[in-house]
Amino acid sequence: MSALPPGPRLPSALQAIGWTRRTLPFLERCRERYGRTFRLRIMHFGDWVVLSDPADVKRVFTAGDAVGVAVANPLLRPVLGPTSVMLSEEPAHMRKRRVTLPAFHGEAVRADAEMMAEVARREVASWPVGEPFELWPRMQSVTLDVVMRAVFGSQPHPRLAELRRRLVALTECLNDSRNLTMLALFGPRAVARSRRYREAMGAVEEAVLAEVRRRRAEPLPDPPDVVSMLIAARREDGSPLSEAELRDELVTLLSDGPTSSSLAWAFERMLRSPQALERARADALEGDGSYIDAVVKETLRLRPPVPVVVRRLLRPMRLGGYDLPAGTVVAPCVHLIHRDPEHYEEPARFMPERFLDRRPGTYTWIPFGGGVRRCLAANYAEMEMRRVIKTILSEAELRPAERGPEPIAKSAISFSPGKRGLVIAEPRPRARAAAPDPVGVGA
Repeated sequence: MSALPPGPRLPSALQAIGWTRRTLPFLERCRERYGRTFRLRIMHFGDWVVLSDPADVKRVFTAGDAVGVAVANPLLRPVLGPTSVMLSEEPAHMRKRRVTLPAFHGEAVRADAEMMAEVARREVASWPVGEPFELWPRMQSVTLDVVMRAVFGSQPHPRLAELRRRLVALTECLNDSRNLTMLALFGPRAVARSRRYREAMGAVEEAVLAEVRRRRAEPLPDPPDVVSMLIAARREDGSPLSEAELRDELVTLLSDGPTSSSLAWAFERMLRSPQALERARADALEGDGSYIDAVVKETLRLRPPVPVVVRRLLRPMRLGGYDLPAGTVVAPCVHLIHRDPEHYEEPARFMPERFLDRRPGTYTWIPFGGGVRRCLAANYAEMEMRRVIKTILSEAELRPAERGPEPIAKSAISFSPGKRGLVIAEPRPRARAAAPDPVGVGA
């Protein structure tokens, strides 16, 4: 233990409660007391060395095969499955990325842009007028529809409607805040073994595999969707992916990601910043998209999807002034780096303007991680946020249902607005149509 930096002396059980219930204040207090590098000892999670110096983050992200996978939230392991691209070690990880990466980059992203706007317009049309409603669940609906179209194609079918219903039930199960207590006291296995989780996950697996079997019996579509790419993929020996592997990759893609909560936060922050809201609305109606892109980047800075990126050292490495042995779990801390006044003026303030005249730093803006394990759908997620924000601001007038900012609420797998993004919407006059979306802004 002498090789590791200092950290809280609290029992690991109390640190587990601090981590699961009060993650962000817990990290901030540790930074204040122990500096940029400190150790956490969390029951059921083990020892982590938390890093918040960009130089150390760079060493981890550029270490290649000297760094392996570790999971920040062990609850994700039973959800995603052992062969998921997110949990695979090299070289299997890179082989899996090559199969799905084309669906979330370049032309594929731009080709889906209008589909994203169509989904958002349909969602806005269903909103109540002039009365409060929760925006976060509405954004979950949008992002789920978008990813299902990307994975399975745009043709509606009753089978896919049933799969969507089952995915919503699984998401509600995973986001149940009662899971936090179970995680802290009994670990992720207790959640994964609960009857509600097993029933929700079993229903999703059944529907996903039924679709896989149907697709295997049909010709590949042109252009191919993601499920077709996975079915057509071959290993080095020419063999196809097994049903278990296809299950893991598809559940990884379809599980509720952070994009919905990031969208909810983008509106929550804009609605408390009238100047930013007006600039974003003007950009949506008549601009080139640059301010909305800045809103996306500032939202991901101030409310990143995850607080840490967790990796395991496969070889010894010197980080934060400590010679860490192989096997050490290190955690570049997104939350602390994004709020460091050395890198961001007034770091707690929502200021999209900071990204109008500078590009995000490679190691000081890391909402999607970095290196070879950077989130493969990062470009897709940013494009989706830009398109949905532009569409909503073009279609509706939003105002907050309450004056004060919403607190940050922690669920088992995400951070969301504490009141689930409570807003009031009014339709925007149709005479003011939105300008065409420019090609390539922030893509």
